[in-house]
Amino acid sequence: MLRQEFNRNDVKRRNFADHRKKQFAEATYKDAKYPHRLNFYSTPPTADITLEQFEQWAIDRLRVLAEIEACAFRNKSPAETATHMKPLLEKYLPLDTNSSASTQIFAQRQKDHYSHFILRLAFSSTEDLRRRFTRVETMLFRIRLGADDTRERTSFIQTLNIDWEPVSDEEKEQFAEELAATSTANYGKKSAQDQEDESWCKVDWERVPDLVEGRRVFLRGGMAYVPAKEQQSMVIAEFTSRLEKALELTARALPRLDEDDRLTPILNHLSKNFITPDASFSGTSSAVDGAEITARNIDKLSEHFPMCMANLHRSLRRDAHLKHFGRLQYSLFLKGIGLNLEESLIFWRTSFSKITDDSFNKEYRYNVRHVYGDVGGDSNRRGGGYSPFSCQKILTEHPPGPGEAHGCPYRHFNMENLTALLQSTGITDRAVLQGVKEDKDNQKFHMACNRVFEHVHKAELKRAKDDGIMSAAQLETIVHPNEYFKRSYLLKNMDKQAPPTSNGAGGDDVKMEE
Repeated sequence: MLRQEFNRNDVKRRNFADHRKKQFAEATYKDAKYPHRLNFYSTPPTADITLEQFEQWAIDRLRVLAEIEACAFRNKSPAETATHMKPLLEKYLPLDTNSSASTQIFAQRQKDHYSHFILRLAFSSTEDLRRRFTRVETMLFRIRLGADDTRERTSFIQTLNIDWEPVSDEEKEQFAEELAATSTANYGKKSAQDQEDESWCKVDWERVPDLVEGRRVFLRGGMAYVPAKEQQSMVIAEFTSRLEKALELTARALPRLDEDDRLTPILNHLSKNFITPDASFSGTSSAVDGAEITARNIDKLSEHFPMCMANLHRSLRRDAHLKHFGRLQYSLFLKGIGLNLEESLIFWRTSFSKITDDSFNKEYRYNVRHVYGDVGGDSNRRGGGYSPFSCQKILTEHPPGPGEAHGCPYRHFNMENLTALLQSTGITDRAVLQGVKEDKDNQKFHMACNRVFEHVHKAELKRAKDDGIMSAAQLETIVHPNEYFKRSYLLKNMDKQAPPTSNGAGGDDVKMEE
């Protein structure tokens, strides 16, 4: 009898303790209609999606956020950032307006909704990730808010229930001179009727620090009087504030996800990729048509190599040898730019000039063939060998030890050695070297690489932009050594080659690293 009573109580206790069953028993948001293009992401999604969608939608949003962050590190203005991001948003996260004739509105908004919450899970674990995620999501929201249809934007803002207080007619009359002076200073002189009809609201000045800093509001008694044209800044500030609070709540809930062995690896991978978005190449997507990719031509082609591969090439020429991970990293890169197996064997044999043919054949020939999938396991043969390493893989895996030359110089060299390496390749501009130092200090290693690329190709990039040879999408931040080579070669040979067609780091070949 006692046992039965205990069992009944135990069942009740278990049901009560399992908060998830009660919390998610009814998927109240399952039939979301997404009435607005913009979203404050106040309610988590609960409809079912596949693991493939979960992963791909998150990757697409990560690409967008990483590029927005890159624009900030390049000190692009809000207008320049919006222009640069437009084709990338259309490619990875399109959002059509209600007035458009698009049939994809629901699918687009669902992807936007889910991808935000997936990355929110991935980037809420540490204070640094939460801060960065809030910053770039706010920048994305700002771009979308500024580009939204006026009527739809107004309709969306009215649903937010932001607690700002309208300025009464009595206050407008009381402070008419001050309000008119603020309005005239920022927007030019208006007629008396326009000034009378202009709407104002007031909030605590701490909620609109950017407006206070720019002297675009009237301050009185700790309150900021905000004209209608500046209320967008208040919406953005509210978005930031709510997201910061939501991320803190998400961080507290993260331990519950440890039980799901399907999602945790994906989320961990996404958070690591916030160092720089991951990209990999399939086949020869980074090869350049018309380029002579042969063993005897590698020295000449090396002027187009990123610093990681240029360092490997210089070390190989100096020592006539590279250790295992250096050989692997460099072999895959050369394979990616179009060096075939036969030429690769010639290249490595001639490069290892201090050893005999017999030693090379016994110790190294098999490894080169294995990289190309000519020998080895079945999966390796079917896939054509291994893919070239992305910046993400080079940055995070197998850091170099004594006597090794692989890895990323921007990360693994101290500043003195990195400066010497850059200067040896002709990078002597003090502003560039200082920028590289700041990027390295901020752990923005891929930004340092892009900074050097933009300096070396300054004239060609200007011509490509002025002549319309490259779109903003094709000038996306480089996150793969093979893309660096391809873009460098095409820019330096614009008169000989067709315009580049790759969309940034790998274009449609972007995928998660296995």
